Amino acid sequence: MKIDLTNTTSSKINAALMEARRTSGSTAAGMVLTLVIVTDEGSAYDALKAANDASREHPMRTLAVIKRAGRSPRARAETRLDAEILVGSDAGSGETVVLRMHGELASHAQSVVLPLLLPDAPTVVWWPDNAPLHPAQDPLGALAQRRITDAVTAESPVGQLAQRAQSYTPGDTDLAWTRITGWRSMLAAALDQRPSAITSVMVEGESYNPSVELLGLWLLNRLHVPVERVVTGGPGITAVHLRTKDGDITLDRPDGLMGTLSMPGSPDRQVALKRRETSELIAEELRRLDPDDIYSTAVRTPVERLREHDDTAPAAAEQIAQAVEASVAEADGGPVEADKKPAAKKAAGKRAPAKDGA
Repeated sequence: MKIDLTNTTSSKINAALMEARRTSGSTAAGMVLTLVIVTDEGSAYDALKAANDASREHPMRTLAVIKRAGRSPRARAETRLDAEILVGSDAGSGETVVLRMHGELASHAQSVVLPLLLPDAPTVVWWPDNAPLHPAQDPLGALAQRRITDAVTAESPVGQLAQRAQSYTPGDTDLAWTRITGWRSMLAAALDQRPSAITSVMVEGESYNPSVELLGLWLLNRLHVPVERVVTGGPGITAVHLRTKDGDITLDRPDGLMGTLSMPGSPDRQVALKRRETSELIAEELRRLDPDDIYSTAVRTPVERLREHDDTAPAAAEQIAQAVEASVAEADGGPVEADKKPAAKKAAGKRAPAKDGA
């Protein structure tokens, strides 16, 4: 069932929802939360589709807030609220209300949304893109117990992590973190099966992907070892190498579908690591409405603590070795003896990582 209301109010929308519920034969709401989606016309379709799919696991009322401030002075002066109500199969397992706010009303969206929230039920606000700098201080974000952003849609996705760390408030989360749940589960399970002392970690993934950085920061916090960041062609995260004295524990996913888990002394195993749809990510975030302390720790860790992979390190080490040999030869007044060359190269090789770390 679809109902269109033009130049309406929140009370008329509530009355239309109750009438639509009675018409469909359901007098009780039967919904567990309210999801507020703050978006624009360009992203509304995909966001609503993801929310409708997620509502099959979490029956909810979805409020899509679309702000139309207007480009001309006349359009900005016109204050109007239009609503599109979807109930039944068109709205998944719940109710959907698309709120289009025109003119000055767009600056006071919370006054329209507040009367439409389900009573005695949690509220979640999701910004599919263009999230505010401080979600908890946003008028709509202040109404919610959980606030969901997506750093990958920002102009500088990795730089957005620093902003999320600065503005973090308990209840904040980001879909870049949700995307690495499978990786974290697989890596934790691998270490449970084969407890080993990890000496260092290498995380491989495409550039400008905040999920790669968050996975590296999580490993840095949990293992307390150096973590190296390697840029690949993707898609997404492509591999994680946990280095031990017995060999590498490797989780490799080059195609974004299936992963291969390799451990020393064990045969390789295929594991499911498919890149998930937005609806699956939203459904996962709606399963828990308490603050995510592990995400808080990871996002607050400076990205600069990850070491970038440097392919020039071997060449630099060789150059240092040659310089050492030349200086030794000049000091001795003759060519370096054959048995001294390996020692000089070895000493130079030890100094190279210190130079890269600086």
